[in-house]
Amino acid sequence: MDEHKRWHRRQLLEEAARGLERNGFAVQVCESAEEALPFLLQQTDEARTVGFGGSMTLAALDLPARCAAADKQTLVHGRAGLSPEERRQIMAAQQSCDLFFTSTNALTLKGQLVNIDATGNRVCAMAFGPRRVIVVAGVNKICTDLDAALRRVKETACPPNARRLNFKTPCAATGLCSDCNAPDRICRITTIIDKKPRATEMLVCLINEDLGY
Repeated sequence: MDEHKRWHRRQLLEEAARGLERNGFAVQVCESAEEALPFLLQQTDEARTVGFGGSMTLAALDLPARCAAADKQTLVHGRAGLSPEERRQIMAAQQSCDLFFTSTNALTLKGQLVNIDATGNRVCAMAFGPRRVIVVAGVNKICTDLDAALRRVKETACPPNARRLNFKTPCAATGLCSDCNAPDRICRITTIIDKKPRATEMLVCLINEDLGY
């Protein structure tokens, strides 16, 4: 990446960080995933139970495995081989864990976090329940405003997620949102966190790399 592009992306990160701080969030800006990883692992020091929202960003950082290797009780509902009831139990446990890691589908320069869920376990845990929440987001998630953020979620995040999860939706086949009524539709719950939730300690870690969908 040339220096001008990196500088421009850094400006986006810093503007988004200022917006988040104005909205009450704690913010950490990192230049790379390599720089972010030790910081994120350090945040688990006081946590016994660590939950994870479904996230390709966290997977790219190998964060669940690294936390498990540090003898943390990790709550990962996307593990292979789980029964539907086991998945539900893990999702329920995520709502009261010591630390919950997630990403966000989009965030605005004004510091709003925008997400769409199928089940709601992730967005519920972001708002209330866990003692602490850390949102990890690459620079590719930053959008100019709320309209752009909602478009990004529908057009950029949801189709590849549906395809990855082998859901039978039009967007999984075409890559385009058709506002479908498919039984496997994942766009069921839309949340916009305008300000830090009142009772939740929340930190947003912004990374100057493209991470996740």
